[in-house]
Amino acid sequence: MQLEFPVIMLHCSVPEQLDDCDALIHKPAPPKRRATHALEEHSHLSSRRYKRKKMRKNANSGFVMDVIELESFVNSPPRGFTVESRAGCRVVKWDQENSCVFIDEIQSSEGKVTFCNSLGRKVVVRTLGEYTDLRRQLTSKTLYILVSACTETKVKKKRNRDVPVLGYYVVAINGSHPMIRWEMERGLDMTISSVAGESYTVDVDVSAALQGWVGESFQVLVDEKVKPIWKDTHFTIDYCSDALFDFPYWFGCSKRQFKVSYHGR
Repeated sequence: MQLEFPVIMLHCSVPEQLDDCDALIHKPAPPKRRATHALEEHSHLSSRRYKRKKMRKNANSGFVMDVIELESFVNSPPRGFTVESRAGCRVVKWDQENSCVFIDEIQSSEGKVTFCNSLGRKVVVRTLGEYTDLRRQLTSKTLYILVSACTETKVKKKRNRDVPVLGYYVVAINGSHPMIRWEMERGLDMTISSVAGESYTVDVDVSAALQGWVGESFQVLVDEKVKPIWKDTHFTIDYCSDALFDFPYWFGCSKRQFKVSYHGR
C-alpha cells in the first residue's frame, strides 16, 4: 500500500540584494569638531563670547591651556577646585596632586580672593631636593598663573610702573603636555646651569602662549574696544644658595628668563 504524505510549502521572503554592501551598515557621521575658547563674557571687559573648555588631567586628552576670567573661575571653579566664603574673603582650595598654583592674594572687583597653599608668584628654592621637586611639578601638573589685562596707552605712559588693571584672568597650562614639558625642561636646563654655590632668579614667562591662545582679535571694552596688553605673565624661581660671597646675585646680575610659547591653537 503506497502512503501519500502532504507536501507543506514554506514561503520565505528574501531581502533584495543590495548593490552596495556598505548600505547594510549605517555608520553615524563623525561629530563635528567644535571650536572652543575659555574666556567667558561675564562682564563688560570681553567683546566676544567664549565658551569655557573643560580642563582634563592627562596630556593624552590634548588639553594644552585655558584662560578664564577670575570672577568666572571663582564663581564656577573647574574640577579640583572649591571656593568658600569667609568674612568677606573668598578662599579657593585646590587639588595639590594634579595642580600647581602660583597666585598671590588678590583684591578683585568683587572682593578679596585667596588661594590656599599657593606657592605664590615668587617661589624660593634653597636645596637641590626642593629644586628637583619643583621641576617635577612644573612638568607633570596643570600650572595656574594670574595675569592682568591693561590698555596699551596706559602701559606706555606709566612705563612699566603700576597701571590700572582692567581685568584679571587665570591662565591654566598643562605642564605634562609633551610640548609644554619640552619647553619647560629646555628652559630650565638653559637658565639653571648649576644648583650649588650660585644663586639666581629665573622668570618663567607665558606671555607668548597667552597671546597666541587668545588671538589678535581679542579686545577689552573700556569706553571703546581696545586691544589689551598683558602684564604679570610670569612666575619666578628664586634659588638662594649658601654661598658667602655671591656678588652677581647681590647686584642683580643673576636674573634669567625663558618663555613658554606653545599654546596648541
